[in-house]
Amino acid sequence: MAAGLLVFFSPVFREKYFKLVLVFAGSYLFSVTILHILPELFSTGFSNTRMGLYILLGFLLQQVLEFWSSGVEHGHIHKHTSETSKGVFTLMLGLFIHAFLEGTLLSHGNVMGAETGEALAHTHSNKTVLLGIIMHKGPAAFALAAVLSASLSKKWTIILLTLFALASPLGMFSSAFFIENGLLSKEGIGILYGLVTGGFLHISTTIFFESSPHHKFQLNKLLVTFLAAGLALISEYLI
Repeated sequence: MAAGLLVFFSPVFREKYFKLVLVFAGSYLFSVTILHILPELFSTGFSNTRMGLYILLGFLLQQVLEFWSSGVEHGHIHKHTSETSKGVFTLMLGLFIHAFLEGTLLSHGNVMGAETGEALAHTHSNKTVLLGIIMHKGPAAFALAAVLSASLSKKWTIILLTLFALASPLGMFSSAFFIENGLLSKEGIGILYGLVTGGFLHISTTIFFESSPHHKFQLNKLLVTFLAAGLALISEYLI
């Protein structure tokens, strides 16, 4: 939410620095997915033979959602364009579904706690995933506000930005409620988390590709990538 409001206080948009922030967030999200989420999914009692299918479906689902959201969830900003009312609806629908699904993963500690920690010889925490989602959501909120403010009033931009900010917490509380009350089977939980993980892989890899469309070597982006991966390693194994 705060990142989105920066649009109203930032008169000059510096794309170069914004892309570095995106690369950092994408690198961290990708590293957390590989180091934290995937090992948990494949070490907890879920259907390992089908988990790859769920992750693939999540990857493809994210591609469909991006047709609605125009890539705003990974910081894609459309300059000099304005959205129609229909365009705003599809944009918000795609982003809300995406953010809601991401939020469901924050309740994974209720399902994959001590059991996973023993299997992997280290303790897992939601903090690593939470930090990854926050860093990913910041640029997404900024991009959303930039797109909405081009065609809507400040009031409506803030209202829709607030709706986007509430989507992930709503997903977290909803999934926690369903899990704690036995309304979602373990197989269903595995499917849900697999879909979200596939979405994470899609978003993080898309950020990599879009940050260097001409595949030129850029030292600053490489250093930012290693820094984010190093932070993920430290937060996963040392903190």
